[in-house]
Amino acid sequence: MSRSWDFGPSMQVEIGDAGIAEVMFGPAGALPTTDARTHAEIAQLWPRLSREPDVRAVLVRSVGKGFSAGGKIDLVQEMIDSEASRLRVLREARELVQGMIDCDLPIVSAIHGAAVGAGLAVALLADVSIAGLSAKIVDGHTKLGVAAGDHAAVIWPLLCGMAKAKYYLLTCTPLSSGSAS
Repeated sequence: MSRSWDFGPSMQVEIGDAGIAEVMFGPAGALPTTDARTHAEIAQLWPRLSREPDVRAVLVRSVGKGFSAGGKIDLVQEMIDSEASRLRVLREARELVQGMIDCDLPIVSAIHGAAVGAGLAVALLADVSIAGLSAKIVDGHTKLGVAAGDHAAVIWPLLCGMAKAKYYLLTCTPLSSGSAS
C-alpha cells in the first residue's frame, strides 16, 4: 500500500507499492528553496528511509521549476547573525552527507534546471545522478563569501577531478550539459 510523508510545501515523500520512495522537492511551479526546517528534515531523511522495510530504492526529484535554488535568504541571514545557527546548519550538512553515504538503499537523482545548495548536495551524492539538458549545477558558496564545504569537498573532486573541482567551486561557474567536457 502506498503512503506519503508530508514535510510541507518544500518536500514530500511518497512510498509506492513497488518499494520506490520518491523524495520530491517543491513547491510545484516554483523554484524549490531550503528553509531551516527543510534543511533539518533532509539531514534526517536518509536514516529514516533506511529503516523502512518496504523501501527498496530512492528517487529524488523536483516538482518545481528547477531542482533546488539553495537556502532561503532567511536561513542565510540567520546563519550570518547567529553562531548557534551556523553550527546547527553545519551539523545538519554533515548529517546529510553522512546519512546519504551510510544509506544502504540505491539513491537516484533526476536533476533539471538549477541545482544549488542542500539540493545540490543531495543531487550529487546520489548513487546515480541523471542531469537533464536544462540542468545547471552550481556551488554558490564563494558568492556568499564562504568556502565550499560539506558535500562539495567530498564529491566534486571525485566526479570531475581536482583541477575542474577547484575551478567550479572557486568561480561559482555553472556546470551545464554544454560545459561538461
